[in-house]
Amino acid sequence: MAQSRSLMLKDRLRRLDLPLVVASACIVAILLGGSLYNSSFLSPHYLIQQLQVASFLGIVAAGAMLVILLGHIDLSVPWTLTAGAMLGTGLAGSTLGGVEAIPIALAVGAGIGLVNGLGVAFLRVPSMIFTLGVNAVLQGLMVLYTGGSAPASSAAPIVRWLSGGQLVPGLPNAILVWAAAGVFTTVLLRATPFGRSVYAIGNRERAAYLSGMPVKRIVCLSFMLAGSASALAGVLLTGYAGKAFQGMGDTYLLPAIAAVVLGGTSIAGGRGTYTGTIIGTILIVLLQSMLAVMQMPDAGRQIIYGAVIFVMLLLYGRSRAGQA
Repeated sequence: MAQSRSLMLKDRLRRLDLPLVVASACIVAILLGGSLYNSSFLSPHYLIQQLQVASFLGIVAAGAMLVILLGHIDLSVPWTLTAGAMLGTGLAGSTLGGVEAIPIALAVGAGIGLVNGLGVAFLRVPSMIFTLGVNAVLQGLMVLYTGGSAPASSAAPIVRWLSGGQLVPGLPNAILVWAAAGVFTTVLLRATPFGRSVYAIGNRERAAYLSGMPVKRIVCLSFMLAGSASALAGVLLTGYAGKAFQGMGDTYLLPAIAAVVLGGTSIAGGRGTYTGTIIGTILIVLLQSMLAVMQMPDAGRQIIYGAVIFVMLLLYGRSRAGQA
C-alpha cells in the first residue's frame, strides 16, 4: 500500500507543470515583496492598472506563442506593432469616428505576417533571419512614411475607448479585449484542426508533412495571426498613449518571448498552453512594476530582470529533461 501511494505521488509530481508552479510562486512572492515597499501594491486599483498594462503584452504574446509552438520565432514584432499603430492611426478618417483604424491595423499586421510566412514556409529561410530582416525593412518604411516623427493624427475616439474605456465599471476595456483574445487563442489551439496541426508541426514537421498536413499553409496562417496580434496590441497601445510614436514596439519583443517561455511553452515547439503564457505575462509585468516601485536604477533592474528569466529557463530545461 505504501509503495502504491509512493508511486501515485511520483506520478502526480511527474505530471506537475514545474514552470507554471514556479511562475505562480514568483507572482505571489512579487506581490508580497512589493507590498513591503508600498502598501498600495496590493490595492485593487493598482492591480487592475497592472492588468491593463499586461493586456498589451499578453496579446502580443498570444501571437508569439503560435509561432513558437511551430518551432519558429518572429523577430518582426517591434515594427509590426508600430506599423499597425501608425498606419491605423494615419489612414483612419473621421467619418466613422476612426473605427476603421482597427481593421486597417489588423490588415497591416496580417499582411506583414503573410510576408513572414511566405519567406519561412516557401523560401525556407530561417525564421529568425527572415523576420529580423522584415523588421528592419518595416523600420525604414515607417521612417519614410512619417518623415522620422510620429503621425500628426492622434488616436481615434473608438481606439481610446477600446483601450481605456470601461464597458464594465472599474474594468478597462483593454482587459476585456485581452480576455477575448485569450479565449480565441485557447479554443483555436485546443478545439480546431488548425491547433492540432500547430502542435504536430512543432513536434516533428517532417512527420506532419508526410501525414498530409498542409504545413506551409499552417505556417503562413500562424505568422498572419501573430502579425495581427501585434498590430492589435499596437492599436490598443495607441489608445492608451494617445497617439502612435516611433519605436513604440521596441519594448515588447523580448518580454513577449519571455512570457511565452516562462509560461511553459517549449522554445523548440510542440508544447505549451496559453494559460501558461498568461501567467508568464503577469509575472513579467509585476516584476517590472516591483522594480519600478523599489526605485532601483536601470542597471539593477536589467540584472534582476535577466536573472529571474535565466533561473526560470534553467528550471524549465530541467523539467523537460526529466520528462524526456
